[in-house]
Amino acid sequence: MSGRPPAPQLILGFADYLAPAQRLAQRLRIGCATVAIHRFPDGESRVAVPVPLPEHIALCRSLDRPNDKLVETILAAAAARQHGARAVTLVAPYLPYMRQDSEFTPGEAVSQRIVGALLAERFDAVVTVDPHLHRVATLAEAVPAPCAVALSAAALFGAWVESHEPDAVLVGPDEESAQWLAAAAAGHRFETAVCRKVRAGDREVTVDIPAVRLAGRAVVLVDDIASTGTTLAVAARRCLALGAASVDALVVHGLFVGSAAADLRAAGVRNVWSTDSVLHPTNVLPLDALLAGAMEAPPAV
Repeated sequence: MSGRPPAPQLILGFADYLAPAQRLAQRLRIGCATVAIHRFPDGESRVAVPVPLPEHIALCRSLDRPNDKLVETILAAAAARQHGARAVTLVAPYLPYMRQDSEFTPGEAVSQRIVGALLAERFDAVVTVDPHLHRVATLAEAVPAPCAVALSAAALFGAWVESHEPDAVLVGPDEESAQWLAAAAAGHRFETAVCRKVRAGDREVTVDIPAVRLAGRAVVLVDDIASTGTTLAVAARRCLALGAASVDALVVHGLFVGSAAADLRAAGVRNVWSTDSVLHPTNVLPLDALLAGAMEAPPAV
């Protein structure tokens, strides 16, 4: 977390993520209004904010499917400033374009730096949940806004598993999941294991599970993002082959591209659980309390 965003006086939501925006506004005990979006036949968007606006507002929108949403959200921020907002916060529970932090082959755009700079230019504060950062240690390095706040849903994971599968083994499907696995297990007695993943392509991976007893036990796979679901599906099949009694999957960001959710169930995953950072039928963990805790005005001294 870097600093604290100014306490908003109004939440502006979007039709594609309105219910979470309304829950956040209720947590903060402030109003929630809707940004009006009209798509023209050529794909351009007309964006209109409600007026008048208070000095401090927050735009709340998940930025999955970002190529349209980023432009509309930036237009909304600019319109908000034109109509009275002096401080504009972006609350984006899912923040896109964070994975590409290097030019891996000549000519590639380093999208993290480009998108991060674009957001920093338009917003006084950016609040997100579990951004997918690799070689960058903090969100502020990727999004150099005056205030950049990266929250973690991992603590919610531990409480959820404790109430549903208290004797489960928590398994991370690859090395990158280790941080979420450790945070989810903190304060609980879960046994944990981190798999080693070898990727041959976007949908071709193999998974090696370390020596841990899975026979007859419940397994919960824990990860930050489920996109194609390939890694989780391979890990689930491997756990079941080793005798696991059941396999569930718990992720922060459920992108579930195409048939990913169905593919996980076909691989033997009993339950697929996610936060509401991206709206999906698998959502079981709302983030409004977590987000509100980072945005509330500090108590008067």
